[in-house]
Amino acid sequence: MQTALTLPDRSAKPRRAGLTMVIDNGLPLHLFADLMASNAPYIDLVKLGWGTAVVTPRLDAKLDRLRAAGIGFFFGGTLFEKHVLQGAFDAYRWLLREHGCRYVEVSNGTWPLPEAQKARYVAELAAEFTVLSEVGSKTADGDQRLRPRDWARQVRTDLAHGASLVITEARESGTTGIAGADGQARDEILDAILAAGVDPDLLLFEAPTKDLQTHLVRRFGPDVNLGNIAPADVLALETLRLGLRSETLLEFEPQREPAAARI
Repeated sequence: MQTALTLPDRSAKPRRAGLTMVIDNGLPLHLFADLMASNAPYIDLVKLGWGTAVVTPRLDAKLDRLRAAGIGFFFGGTLFEKHVLQGAFDAYRWLLREHGCRYVEVSNGTWPLPEAQKARYVAELAAEFTVLSEVGSKTADGDQRLRPRDWARQVRTDLAHGASLVITEARESGTTGIAGADGQARDEILDAILAAGVDPDLLLFEAPTKDLQTHLVRRFGPDVNLGNIAPADVLALETLRLGLRSETLLEFEPQREPAAARI
């Protein structure tokens, strides 16, 4: 809608920054299609979470809806890990081709694929697809072993081997990876990655909760890349980006006294 309000600058699609990645955990086709069509201006990518692509009825119909709405899509990194674990990497690449995937996620958050081997997969897939690598563990033990400087090193390694974006892990719960068990952002990780000279526009922060979304919008601005957004939360996130929700209402305003009410 048209508005007289002054709002923060926001990139329009096709965006290079300010991306919103939605996670689909198995929505029925018609509900999925309606949500995608209604919110298409605000959705850049959809991830079919973990291994749901294998069991999704009418998968190609879902993907057709995304193509029609101008929304990119990819399968969850867990599906990549499962194929590699079973020695079926070539079969996975054929699966991507069969479904017309332009994007692929490469991760090692569940199965501890060595960094160097993961980097080789990133490089090989980057020759054919747009690679979104993921850094971070899905387990509490893995979180404890991964120090902030390890995060920074892995992000830089994946970018150097051809990843177009690096996803920072938070899962759909928002309580692991860049978020603590209490759901609060772990700024020491973000600080280490930025101190290593990584451009924030090359990071896609998983932020499924309002608290994480708010923190990242406040820290990086309206055009921060955010992922693992629930389909029903897309418009709510856009209001956070634009200062139209209480959590960010004053974030992008100049310091001034409230205007006097007109009677």
